Amino acid sequence: MILAMPTRISLADKPTLIGKRVRLRPVRADDAPQVAALHPETLRLTGTRRVPEVEELRRWYGGLAEHDDRLDLAIVEPGDDRYAGEAVLNELDPDSGSCGFRILLIGPQYFGRGLGTEAARLMLAHAFDTVGLHRVELEVYAFNPRARHVYEKVGFVHEGVKRHALRWDGAWVDAHVMAILSDEWATHRGYPDLT
Repeated sequence: MILAMPTRISLADKPTLIGKRVRLRPVRADDAPQVAALHPETLRLTGTRRVPEVEELRRWYGGLAEHDDRLDLAIVEPGDDRYAGEAVLNELDPDSGSCGFRILLIGPQYFGRGLGTEAARLMLAHAFDTVGLHRVELEVYAFNPRARHVYEKVGFVHEGVKRHALRWDGAWVDAHVMAILSDEWATHRGYPDLT
């Protein structure tokens, strides 16, 4: 009896994913100026203390197409190719079929419009239905309930708390650990509501 070797899970393919409200395309070096100008509220909600200089960002974003262990896609609105944020699958463990997930929108002009929800659903559909992942996990800070609501809406389950994970403006902030498994995604993938 000959057993077929399983296909190795990889994030080498850099697709463009299209939804009703957003298009996710591979990030590019010329997205660097928008990344460097992240709104202070986005920095706080993501716990980002320092944004690299534009040239450092250009080098990083320009080389991401070569990585097979992560997928970084820019969030853009239909009919517009300007970077509005990004959705990322990272820290791939191909043997366990798992990876991390993060998403950000560059500023309040993009908040509350369903862009993050749709971008998350597009990325999860790609992760589970195309790549074949089993688990996608993330952390969200306690002072970002809007993001936690979006993650719960698309199927992430709260698994625990990393107490005092971040020190921000003199206060300790907990990080909530959340994950979604492939069978849980199966119950969320068909949701038509993307708001």
